[in-house]
Amino acid sequence: MKEFFDKYVILRKHNAKVAWKKAKKAKMCYAFLAPYAILFTMFYVFPVVASIYFSFTYYNILESPRFLGLNNYISLILEDDIFLMAIKNTLMIAIITGPLGYIMSFLFAWLINELPRWVRSVAVIIFYAPSIAGNCYVIFSVFFRGDAYGYVNAFLMNIGIIDTPILWFINPTYMLPICMVVILWMSLGTGFLSFVAGLQGIDKSQFEAGYMDGIKNRWQELWFITLPNMKPMLMFGAVMSITTAFGVCDVTMALCGYPSTDYAARTIVTHLFDYGFTRFEMGYACAIATILFLMMILTNKAVQYLLRRVGT
Repeated sequence: MKEFFDKYVILRKHNAKVAWKKAKKAKMCYAFLAPYAILFTMFYVFPVVASIYFSFTYYNILESPRFLGLNNYISLILEDDIFLMAIKNTLMIAIITGPLGYIMSFLFAWLINELPRWVRSVAVIIFYAPSIAGNCYVIFSVFFRGDAYGYVNAFLMNIGIIDTPILWFINPTYMLPICMVVILWMSLGTGFLSFVAGLQGIDKSQFEAGYMDGIKNRWQELWFITLPNMKPMLMFGAVMSITTAFGVCDVTMALCGYPSTDYAARTIVTHLFDYGFTRFEMGYACAIATILFLMMILTNKAVQYLLRRVGT
């Protein structure tokens, strides 16, 4: 055992020397990377670490943090019924809109890729427009107005389905489904553009070689050639889809109010916003953020596992 340990120590020292020599040779590369690395650490890594630390404290900005241990997490899981409702709503949104938006983004990109170049450029702008239009989801508040002048209510009353207007954004039965429709409408974002770029970057000779090797139809072409060549874009699109699905906040707050009726449209980020920026209970808000962070990491790992099986 001692002999094995000595060999392990010697190997580690050797690897450290080799790595140090390589780093010295590439010192100019590290010098150019340093500004970004410093900014990334300051504005991304440090805030995450600080948030995890504050999640174990009572911190209201005005007073020094007071260590509480796991009390914030215990309160969230065992005492905060609204947070549990927010988790349920967020998971419903993530499970329904995340995969659907991801698949829709890829399918639309795949279909658009077959169009002529100028038609493809126009189609990309049309599909991507909702993602860059800012608060464009507010137009749905016009369609789903709670009086007889709302387009949906007027249409349903004209054809005799309903007699009185439905309060779409006040009735808990309809709030979350409508928000999901809006989120899906806005889901063709950066991931969609990455899919379009990835499809354009595939070498056309691979398709010719594939048909010579036994590819018989477009579905086999998609599974054995297109998807394996697009794994980096697929991963990027998955990360963006996960982030969007778990980070829903603006849509529900703008359409359903803050807070929504019976908290029916409450999400984890809305709950975090409430405790962080309304009540200024930063320690509790950091605990919410940490749980959301862990949920996103676990989901990302699951998606990575699934994408590794693509084309195998």
